[in-house]
Amino acid sequence: MAKDVVCGKEIDEAQARAEASQTSFGATEVDPAQGTRIFHGGQWLYFCGLVCRGKFLASPDTYLN
Repeated sequence: MAKDVVCGKEIDEAQARAEASQTSFGATEVDPAQGTRIFHGGQWLYFCGLVCRGKFLASPDTYLN
């Protein structure tokens, strides 16, 4: 289990990567309500949802220090 660096919630990494659907162009999509992730500083960081991910992206140093 990964930990959301913003709120501290435990995230199931497999659920955050699980394919939920496909776009009309055939690209895979995940359900952000199941968790989301970004690649930052050479590692994957997981978030409970889009709100926490947005807070991190707005000020990464706040949450990494």
